[in-house]
Amino acid sequence: MSKARSFEEIRNWASKFAHDWRDIPGDERQWAQQFVRDLLQVYGLTETRAAFYEMRAKRTSTGRQGYIDALVPGKLAIEMKSEGGDLEAAERQALDYLHGLGDTEMPSHVLTSDFKTFRLLNIRGGFTDVVEWRLEDFKQHADALSFLAGYGERHVSWEEREQASIKAAQLMASLYEGLAGSGYDDHQASVFLVRTLFALYADDSGLWERDLFLEFLENRTSEDGGDLGSQMNLLFQVLRTHPDKRPTTMTGLLARFPYVNGGLFEEVVEIPFFTSDMRTRMIEACYFNWSAISPAIFGSLFQAVKDKKSRRSLGEHYTTETNILRVIRPMFLDELEAEFEEKKNQPQALRNMRERLGKLQFFDPACGCGNFLIIAYREMRDLELRIIERIQELDRERGRKSTALEDQGLAFLDDQVQVRVRNFHGIEIEDWPARIAATALHLVEHQANQEMEARLGRGPELLPLDKVETIHVGNALQMDWREALEPSGDVTIIGNPPFLGHATRSKEQAQQLRDVWQRKDIGRLDYVTGWYKKSLDYFQSFNGGRWGFVSTNSITQGEPVPALFEPVFIAGWRIRFAHRTFAWTSEAPNAASVYCTVVGFDKERRPAPRLFDYSDLRGEPEEEVAKNINGYLVDGPNVFVEQRRKVLSPELPPFTFGSMPRGAGLIVEPEDYKSVASDAVAAKYLRPFKMGRELIHNEERWCLWMEDLDPADLQKSKVLRERIEAVREFRLQSSADSTRKMADTPHLFGQRSQPDQPYLATPAVFSENRRFATVARLEPDVIAGNKIFKADDPDGFAFAVMSSSMFITWQKTVGGRIKADPNFSNTIVWNNLPLPKIDPSLREKIIEAGQDVIAAREQHPERTLAQHYNPLVMDPALLKAHAKLDALVDKAFGAASTCGDEKERQKILFAQYAEMAEGE
Repeated sequence: MSKARSFEEIRNWASKFAHDWRDIPGDERQWAQQFVRDLLQVYGLTETRAAFYEMRAKRTSTGRQGYIDALVPGKLAIEMKSEGGDLEAAERQALDYLHGLGDTEMPSHVLTSDFKTFRLLNIRGGFTDVVEWRLEDFKQHADALSFLAGYGERHVSWEEREQASIKAAQLMASLYEGLAGSGYDDHQASVFLVRTLFALYADDSGLWERDLFLEFLENRTSEDGGDLGSQMNLLFQVLRTHPDKRPTTMTGLLARFPYVNGGLFEEVVEIPFFTSDMRTRMIEACYFNWSAISPAIFGSLFQAVKDKKSRRSLGEHYTTETNILRVIRPMFLDELEAEFEEKKNQPQALRNMRERLGKLQFFDPACGCGNFLIIAYREMRDLELRIIERIQELDRERGRKSTALEDQGLAFLDDQVQVRVRNFHGIEIEDWPARIAATALHLVEHQANQEMEARLGRGPELLPLDKVETIHVGNALQMDWREALEPSGDVTIIGNPPFLGHATRSKEQAQQLRDVWQRKDIGRLDYVTGWYKKSLDYFQSFNGGRWGFVSTNSITQGEPVPALFEPVFIAGWRIRFAHRTFAWTSEAPNAASVYCTVVGFDKERRPAPRLFDYSDLRGEPEEEVAKNINGYLVDGPNVFVEQRRKVLSPELPPFTFGSMPRGAGLIVEPEDYKSVASDAVAAKYLRPFKMGRELIHNEERWCLWMEDLDPADLQKSKVLRERIEAVREFRLQSSADSTRKMADTPHLFGQRSQPDQPYLATPAVFSENRRFATVARLEPDVIAGNKIFKADDPDGFAFAVMSSSMFITWQKTVGGRIKADPNFSNTIVWNNLPLPKIDPSLREKIIEAGQDVIAAREQHPERTLAQHYNPLVMDPALLKAHAKLDALVDKAFGAASTCGDEKERQKILFAQYAEMAEGE
């Protein structure tokens, strides 16, 4: 049973090829096909069916039929010219033919040659990636075509892998639709698909002979597809059977397949029934270059193929490598990279480091398709390989005597590879993604072994596979994690548990959280916090270990912060690193964004905590080294801002909710205003009505405010009678006793708290993009609805404070959010604002500066608050007024000078809060 040629073998064959062809005349008509056959044989493509020769194709420029000299589907198009021919012209001719090829046949490279010179164009490289070499130098350039033996993906870009993975998933979705349409059992369809994926990948990546699976489909199955299922099951049986146990009578094509093992083919499944169309789809899938896929991306895409809705939008269902690296780099990888750099001239220290890498364990208790484990494994294997290379370099430089084993290039291989798949563990609630995770680990291990083969000359044996026994199926919040992996100081827990806020979790999930936290009241804790508590329990008896998760950003805002982070800090953990709010999304079009944070923990004193901040939520972060990162992801003390019923600052008035109608009949929408206003009796009770939207956008809305209703007016006004009756009926139908009781007074708002003097009003929700809070002073005849908070503010001091950058910083830091928009709370945000007692003269200056802000707005009375505070077009006069106000308010909070940015204000606010809260 042959396998992919090693790099050493490829180079030797390249040398022989150059020698054999150096004196043969370069005649295209006479020698082109033999030249190409011998060239492909260098890379182990020995069968004529490995390439299509003289393949008919239509030229785009002329519309005429012509021929591509040779095509290796999905990989390489070859165009030959006689000696001395124009290779660039030959290249243009080849490209002209390619437009007529299907997606699966489309090659990644074009090779042109005149027998003495080669020119290789990487199409995916943007048609600018070209390399040329002479025949006599072929041995030195043989690596350039190594993708023909399954090695080429070493240099494929992230974007190329992304597009290849999306296309591969679309092909698998097509196969799944055929299986599902035949009525095949869903579980068995899953098993069948995973095995088919492996066979397709093996055909292109050197796990066995190139296109052996394609040859099997073409030669061992009938065109009508009737025997495809039984033949595939027979193949699966062969792949799980050790050669020593195979029938001695088994010869020919099946006998050429190697023993795979790895648990992938163990389960016996029923025979599926196929049609000719399904057979055609599978053969077409074979033409695609499967070695180009990324196991990390493809795993998530592969999971999505079983969902009809997801299949329509393949490309949106994966976590980008960038986002995964945001977790694993500061968690462990950056530290290991720095250690490697520090020890790169110390061979024994490097050997010790290699040995320690093999002891590290990585655990994702919400692993899904294994994305985090796959990227972590890939990066750790790459680091180990670089360590090996450096040790060999140092040994050569120092003239160290090598053993015979090392002379043969075997020193660091097979069981001596320290980073192994068995060190990567996961828990997944569903069988299908767990099965994909195990398979993807096989694929990324194979890629790592190939890379070792390419760079060291030898690598571990590719087959048989080790069985992946580290991916466990179960509910992570109900399992004892020690059943998956014994805890130790060498364990690092990573992952992104389900994105479910407190409002979207199911009753069952809420109960799971109660069980995990051992609390009856879990408040507004998000579902992801269950993994935090399980991590605390897992490491309970250890001083070492690290853990961290991607989480919905609400865990670092408002009410959940003390509930989550206080037990973490009490248990002795510190925040090792944190990414503040950013958009966690794929790079695919139409992919929905989720606003997330990443928080990682350890019990170490070094290195200093790393804090990543995003000025552009979809951009790259800026990093700062912090003294301490608290639960709000601020460089500040570990304080918790909890609900406070009274205002902390002696300088500030309390805020309360506006009035709640409890019945639409009391609200007059713009389209109804004319009919109500034309009723002279009803018109007496019409008042402007503001909720958050009306306040910010100055939209018109009214209400019927009837605290002083004259009973006689009901008899005079049909409008009043109908609306009040509608309110009474609405309240009577409520399931709440309190609301039904309000039916006794249907002419009144359900809850009323309207001021009788001018007051300060703020919407319950601010836009995330506003630089300042959109607050306003309203007259007492304007009724504040329940989506507005209001406060008595006779002198305008509270308006000035709330209009400052210091306040909006506090709001965005400790307040909750609705999606990304800050959610104002009187009990958490305003009542805890740590404004100390200030000098009366400074207070007067702040009031005057607030009046200047109002004056700047009044220069454009036609503008709404939303227009005034559009961050892209704020008026210079308004910005100047706010800058003056900020300088004074910053001083009131204890700043030595005007603060430069949000981070500086956060440090001041938390230091001031710690002092004031402790002094109560």
